[in-house]
Amino acid sequence: MPSQHPEGVGYGHVVKSYVTRTYGGLPRYLVLNGGRFLGPRWWHTTRFTRHLIADAAAINDEELEALLGYEWRSRLTAAWLIGVDRRERFRARIGDLLLASEVCYSGSAYCFALARFGTHADAEILTAYLDHHLPRTDLHYDQPAALGALLRLDALLGTRHADRFTEPDGLWDEWVKGVGRLGSPSYIPAELRRWTDLQCAFANGWTRT
Repeated sequence: MPSQHPEGVGYGHVVKSYVTRTYGGLPRYLVLNGGRFLGPRWWHTTRFTRHLIADAAAINDEELEALLGYEWRSRLTAAWLIGVDRRERFRARIGDLLLASEVCYSGSAYCFALARFGTHADAEILTAYLDHHLPRTDLHYDQPAALGALLRLDALLGTRHADRFTEPDGLWDEWVKGVGRLGSPSYIPAELRRWTDLQCAFANGWTRT
């Protein structure tokens, strides 16, 4: 999927309006990627969140497409806005971008959006991603975010898609071992689901959807 600056499709304003707006000296995309707004001690959380919710409701589909067609900062921000507003019409687009894994960092935001949509179709996309990427123990992409999102959806939907990945000495253990993260607490499946739950609880707490 070729990258194109939003100016090329007549939406040159979207990066400044939605991606690089600053909070405490940090651009929005960096705050979203780091997750500091999820903690209770960041002074700018209320302002940041109010603006995020307002922009998620205000941005139109064409502006979102312009962001999704650009680089990782824009794609990450667009996916968060899509997830917060639960724009399920972007499911296929998000799924294609996740599976393609063209750029860094944005994949975790795609997983958040799919977790927010919360349907069997989203679980199938996450399962397909893990089927494709977990056997590649040389690739450290968005496998943790995808597993965390899938575990959340299994709990919500009463399904067991993640079981075959997380069984002892299964694909997840082999991948963690392969990328040199064996023993890392942040790669424990329950912790990955907790992080996805935290992101979704944040969005649920600030929206009516």
